[in-house]
Amino acid sequence: MEPMILQSELPFRAWDDPVLSRLPGTQPLKGPWLVRDEAFAGQMAARAVYLAERRAAGVMLDEAARPAAVELLDLVLAEIGQDAGYRVGPDKVLRPDGVTVSLDRDDPMGTLALLVQEDLCLLDKRGDEHVLVGAVLLFPAFWRLVDKFMQPMMAIHAPVHEYTPDLGKRVQRMFDLIRPEMPVWRANWLTYDNARLWQAPLEPGAAPRARPAPGTGYLRSERQTILRLPETGVMVFSIHTYVWDVAGLPEDARESLTRAGQR
Repeated sequence: MEPMILQSELPFRAWDDPVLSRLPGTQPLKGPWLVRDEAFAGQMAARAVYLAERRAAGVMLDEAARPAAVELLDLVLAEIGQDAGYRVGPDKVLRPDGVTVSLDRDDPMGTLALLVQEDLCLLDKRGDEHVLVGAVLLFPAFWRLVDKFMQPMMAIHAPVHEYTPDLGKRVQRMFDLIRPEMPVWRANWLTYDNARLWQAPLEPGAAPRARPAPGTGYLRSERQTILRLPETGVMVFSIHTYVWDVAGLPEDARESLTRAGQR
């Protein structure tokens, strides 16, 4: 049985924030794009297990996107180098939880998987749309990387009823306009009957996600940032996953979640 890894702090409430609760719900990012929170040690231990056991399902990279992946690795190293909890050296990084990670530039996505809590996706514009050309996705929320890899944005979001062609055009315009110095962020939320971080089925045709009764189960929210790499121009979509026990939320948060309805 997997250990239960939960956050205790509630830095945002996507379900009752008037900006975050509508699609696409993006706003300018203020502060760091990578977050290290109280669940760091537990989530990083889970990432190591998933990477060892499910790498083929959780790490993919188009060879043409390798320069962007290396650029992303350098960007992450520069970012965590500003965090006093990390010790960044030329060939290894000492994480805040005491784990040493070797820097393998021949495996940039696999290395990134062990450095930060975020899952990281690379999207490159090919034709009229951005295409998912690389990712480390170890905390998937009921979608499989193999089904989305090398697919354009509209195809990626095809199962999402709310992602209409009009919304897709607006999102594409936003991607086209984002500059390296102007990242944005958004958040989503769903409820689950368990706290597992890997929620994607390993095989196609899995049963739909089980939803708990209102006021029970676990609340899962993703803090998603979108930024442009300055050299290659490839977009980075980062996903920081939070999981809370609904019963442990502050009373006003539980009440507002109930008012928001089941998702």
